[in-house]
Amino acid sequence: MELEKPKISVIVPVYNVEAYLEKCLLSLAKQTYPNIEVIMVDDGSVDNGGNICDAWTACDERFQVIHLPKNSGLSEARNEGVIRASGTYISFVDSDDYVEFDMLETLYNALVEACADVSICGSYGLHITNGSARTLSPEEAACCMARRFQFLWTAWGKLFTAKLVKQITFDKDAICCEDLLFFYQILKRVQKIVYVPNKLYHYIYREGSLINNGVTEKRCIVLSILDQICEDAAVCFPEVEVHFHQVALDTAARLAMQIAENGADGRPNDYMKRLRDNTRRHFSWKALMFSPDSKSAVAQMALCCGVTVFTILAAVYRLAKSLRKNSME
Repeated sequence: MELEKPKISVIVPVYNVEAYLEKCLLSLAKQTYPNIEVIMVDDGSVDNGGNICDAWTACDERFQVIHLPKNSGLSEARNEGVIRASGTYISFVDSDDYVEFDMLETLYNALVEACADVSICGSYGLHITNGSARTLSPEEAACCMARRFQFLWTAWGKLFTAKLVKQITFDKDAICCEDLLFFYQILKRVQKIVYVPNKLYHYIYREGSLINNGVTEKRCIVLSILDQICEDAAVCFPEVEVHFHQVALDTAARLAMQIAENGADGRPNDYMKRLRDNTRRHFSWKALMFSPDSKSAVAQMALCCGVTVFTILAAVYRLAKSLRKNSME
């Protein structure tokens, strides 16, 4: 009787993460949900990741692998997996992360019980307030996303109807922000989203990953993506436009803080001026009200005032942080 439940397709893009891959795939193999397929997309890995995928297909018929001839990026890998997916539902798991054994079952039950289009679970590894279980409208979901409350716009940690996902493709040019663009398109197409606070997804912070490897031109693509989203939301989603402006403000302030702490790829002052201009374009007192916390709000206001003001504030913050650390030792 259990096997009559609809199939869930889990898409796992794989690229040079052999140290993490076995733990990820094992967490999927042990899922309590009885009817799954795991589609591993080897995105031109040059380590042992491709061989690990082959070994899993040989020992577990639920696993299959697509070997791409060269590295094409996260978006293309996910898109290939979506094309191959045969399930009624689709979930994404990054290959350097892992999940609790009951993640898919919990997300499926929540989605069906709420008659929702998307279900979302809590996660480890991100500084987000969990909150309580709830069913949200697209407008409420946008508000949560902007305030970093309960969940972010990541593709992972969620269960989608396959019909919904197959209407959208991940943009290969939106490096570092493909999830944001994807989730915005999701919000435009759904009626109901259900959230369960159970922490079922383990996000692993890696020093060498693109998002944690300093500010570069690739990472700054997110600024133009947010410009596009805010412009589109003004027409198609006016009730949540202000929340997307807050995402733009928060993103610019976080990038500026990373430059202040770690520098940037060759032209830190040019990057800072770009972030200042972006902040001024999106700034409003109403948008500032939706800042995730007071520290973020101060950083956004400082950056809007100018590069010098932000740089001084960042230096004071780093000094205070260092003094606190030393006093505790």
